[in-house]
Amino acid sequence: MRCPFCGHEDTQVKDSRPTEDSSAIRRRRFCSNCGQRFTTIERVQLRELTVVKSDNRRVPFDRDKLARSIRIALRKRPIQEERIERVVNGIVRQLESTGENDIPSKQIGELVMETLKEVDPVAYVRFASVYRNFREAKDFEAFLGALGEGS
Repeated sequence: MRCPFCGHEDTQVKDSRPTEDSSAIRRRRFCSNCGQRFTTIERVQLRELTVVKSDNRRVPFDRDKLARSIRIALRKRPIQEERIERVVNGIVRQLESTGENDIPSKQIGELVMETLKEVDPVAYVRFASVYRNFREAKDFEAFLGALGEGS
């Protein structure tokens, strides 16, 4: 593993342990060249996923981007970081288990909305407002009206 500080290619693992939900391995590393310490996280990746955007552009799936959007929706909500990680891991596993390498961005958005609806209703509405591009208060009213009917 290359040192992120000096670029030296020979770093040593000082400590390894599973994450809270055992979905990844957290490794503490030490660079013998510059003496800096850093942490890496290893996750199982079942397949290389590509996101197919609505304009048919293809971009590599970015787990961090998914996690960031979920964290934004859940900002200032009473949800623990471990739960957020489990949510992200669950969504990634569902995407990987489809057997497809190309995943439409719409499928990812809908999957996030389904998951957030169960985790936190406020986060669900926040995510939906961005994902569905609400522009006016009546957009929220229509969405919340449909949400109330679906309950």
